[in-house]
Amino acid sequence: MDSDLLRAYEAALPKYERLRDAVVDHTTRLLAREGLKIHHITGRVKKPASLADKLRRKPGRYAQLADVTDLVGVRVITYFASDVDVVARLMEQHHLVDWHNSNDKSRMHDPDRFGYLGVHYVLRAEPDLVPELPGLTYEVQIRSILQHAWAEIEHDLGYKSREAVPREVRRRFYRLAGLLEMADEEFMALDRLSRDYAATLPGRVTEAPDSVFIDAPSMTYLLDAPPIRDLDARIAAELGVPLLSGWTDPERPQRLASLLHHVGVHSVGLLHKELTRGGDDVVRFATALLPQLRELWRPAGGLRPGSCVVNYGLLRACANPDTDPAEVVNLLDLSGSAAQMADTVRAVYAREMTPGD
Repeated sequence: MDSDLLRAYEAALPKYERLRDAVVDHTTRLLAREGLKIHHITGRVKKPASLADKLRRKPGRYAQLADVTDLVGVRVITYFASDVDVVARLMEQHHLVDWHNSNDKSRMHDPDRFGYLGVHYVLRAEPDLVPELPGLTYEVQIRSILQHAWAEIEHDLGYKSREAVPREVRRRFYRLAGLLEMADEEFMALDRLSRDYAATLPGRVTEAPDSVFIDAPSMTYLLDAPPIRDLDARIAAELGVPLLSGWTDPERPQRLASLLHHVGVHSVGLLHKELTRGGDDVVRFATALLPQLRELWRPAGGLRPGSCVVNYGLLRACANPDTDPAEVVNLLDLSGSAAQMADTVRAVYAREMTPGD
């Protein structure tokens, strides 16, 4: 009987591979619709040799292939342990769960439990995924990154259960599981703090800008607020190009923050004062400089948000004898020769901004 099951599985293997791909795509789209940020989603099909080993270890248990619930498996790895529960609830809402073969090990809170585990569900495949395999079950494992690290290392060490661990090392396993659980909680706390910080930025920038530090989150907010937005719009109008909106460059806020720190601007309050007082000079400098460096910004199709900050930083670097414009160019990570660009910046500054010229 087991040999018949194995031959049937090998013959149907391409269909199971199609189901794997369909389930991964289905799961990816489901989580994307919910706006969840997932580390990665992978799928696998059980190898025939692995199935043969399973059939040998459990003789007579499986009468047909449909009785083997893990021929197709999907693994969802989240960044945070809290997202494991979110994904698990989505799986329950959108699928028929085989509770007899599923377990939620993340809810086992015995103080001396072995391991640090996630959620393991067996789900029934939707009929439209692979019509040739209607109603087939597949396995879904949901873990945080740290739970995944524990499981992989535990597997490589060969410790499949509490009894497999020598008594002398069992306590260290418990300690390590506790440390990983604490680390997961700290990562979740950091995530909450980051989101709370971003949510309070508008009010703090309005009420106490001098107390708001220039960093990537604050720059992200400032790029779409006055005076940066207004100065960018003025520069774009002078150049006759559109000001880009929704510019997708996640590293730009951090680069702009580093630039401002380099020229001595560390608070939002000081930046606002500088741009309000010197905004006209920034616009004049930018509209003289940018036509000389068209290869840096024209391919984008318009002016990038925060261009006034870039030109403010270059203006400050030129005005301060202790600061080299080439260092600012390097901070911006621009393509081309930093020294050549710095020479262009100095030449435009000398021509346009030097008093008496």
